[in-house]
This record gives sequence, C-alpha cells and structure tokens, in this order.
Amino acid sequence: MRSLSFAAAFLVTTLASVRAYSLVDNYSGSSFFDSFTFFTGSDPTHGFVDYVDAGTASSAGLTQVNNNIVYIYADNKTVASSAGRQSVRITSNKSYNLGLFLFDVNHVPYGCGTWPAMWLVGPNWPNSGEIDIFEGVNLQSVNQMTLHTQEGCTMASSRNQQGSVVSNNCWINAPGQASNQGCSVTNPEASSYGDNLNNGGGGVYATQWGNDGIYIWWYPRNGIPADISNGSPDPSTWRSPDAAFPLGSSCPNDFFANQQIVVDLTFCGDWAGSVYGSSGCPGSSCQDYVQNNPSAFDDAYWSINSFKVYQ
Repeated sequence: MRSLSFAAAFLVTTLASVRAYSLVDNYSGSSFFDSFTFFTGSDPTHGFVDYVDAGTASSAGLTQVNNNIVYIYADNKTVASSAGRQSVRITSNKSYNLGLFLFDVNHVPYGCGTWPAMWLVGPNWPNSGEIDIFEGVNLQSVNQMTLHTQEGCTMASSRNQQGSVVSNNCWINAPGQASNQGCSVTNPEASSYGDNLNNGGGGVYATQWGNDGIYIWWYPRNGIPADISNGSPDPSTWRSPDAAFPLGSSCPNDFFANQQIVVDLTFCGDWAGSVYGSSGCPGSSCQDYVQNNPSAFDDAYWSINSFKVYQ
C-alpha cells in the first residue's frame, strides 16, 4: 500500500507539472517594439486613420518606453490630413497555437471617435479565427469580447461566465446579425474599459486558449491573483471567466490557429463611426470631430507594463 500511495502521489505531481504553464515570451521594456511589425496599410475596418511606420511613430513620439513602461499614442497635436489621424497598429512577429496570454495594461485609449483593440488573429482571415480580448468604441462603458470565424461556429446562450451575451453566432456573415459581428460577450465590470479602467490604474486581461475553449478574464489592479503576480499563473484556481467560448462540436477547435498579437487604435470606421450619432459625442460627424479636434485625443493612448505568453 505504501508503494501504491507513493506511485499515486508521483502520478498526481507529474500530471500537475505537465499542466503547469511556463513563460515562453515576455514583451516588455525597451525591446518591446522589436518583436512587432508596424502595419501601414489601409485600415480593414475603414477607419479615419493613418497608420504610421516604426520610424515615423518613434520620431513623432507616438511610441515611447519610459521606466520600462511602453506607451503608444495617437497624434494629439495637429489637425489631421484627409488620410486620417496618425496612429499605430502593431502585430507580433511570432504566432501561437494555444496558450495563456496575460496583457498587463495601465491605461487604454478612450474618447469620442476612438476604437481601440487588443486581439489575436490568424492568417487567411477569418478561416484561422480572431479573438478580440479588449475592444470598444466612443464612450462605451464596459469591455466587449468577441470571436470572429468562418461558418460553423456557434455558442450556447447559457454558459459558465460572468458576462452578458450579445450574440451567439461567431461566423462573420451570420444571418440576423450585423456584418462581422461575431459572437460577443460584454464584461460586467465597470473597471474593464475607459475612464474607470484608467482611473483604477489598469489591470490584467488574461486569455486562456486551449483545445476545449477560449476563456477571458479581467482583473483590475487591486484584484490581480497572486499566482499571476508571482509568475506562476494557474487559471484552474481563478473565478469563472468573464467570457467563455467553449470549443468542440458546435465550434471546432481547429477554427483557431497561428494567432498573432495585435494592438491598435483606429477612429470612426465600421463600428465607432456607425454608432457615433447615438453615443453622446459632439456633432453628427465622427470624421469631422476626429479630424479637427486634436486635443480631444490626449487620453487616446496605451500604457503597457507587459504582454506575457505562457504555454
């Protein structure tokens, strides 16, 4: 019996170690931007934005690293040209299949006309999937988390999550949903977006992507689990997620592959522009507001401690 107990204990210990996450990438500090490519093409979401290259962003002060904190700004000094307000969109050079992604942010862009996002996306969109971890527009009050896929991925209306379901069909062309709406969940926490997030000192967005599903948590600065802070994250000990997207028979797990990290800030466009008139923002034209009011974007910046990827 003694040897059996020892064997059982060894097996449990071994299985636990197999399941444990190990840090594979830490995007932070002065080398942060070395691991990303700057996107300079036309905005796929039709925003009023001029995405600039790395050299332009650096010389214009739109990208900075101070005291190991990464800052990404939009232009807040000039009336924008017809090309749009200068901003930054970066994509990680490395892609991932499964893992735990911890995005530690102090401040996120906010304000009328803005459309910031932190997300994961695969090639040949939407066939390799998209996972929107943080996203919102204008004066939105809470974060929205969304999957975008090819046809054949749906979610149940009732799931073990904290958030509220907005839509259940992840297919970008799903009938009865707005174009490219995907399957969305809103976060119940006021601190998950905008001024409330910024005034609270930020926090950590955690995304667990496994074969069985994709799960997203928001932890404000004063509520980050100790295992995240000490570098040994264990999602099995966390509360139920803010958004749960189970994968399996109703949404094949191979719909998500080779995901790259993307951070961007666009303006107006398909979402922020389409709801601008009902958002409580000045005037009726999102583009006019964004073009002619540079100081309105003093708060439109990212402050990032780190992006960490565990597998």
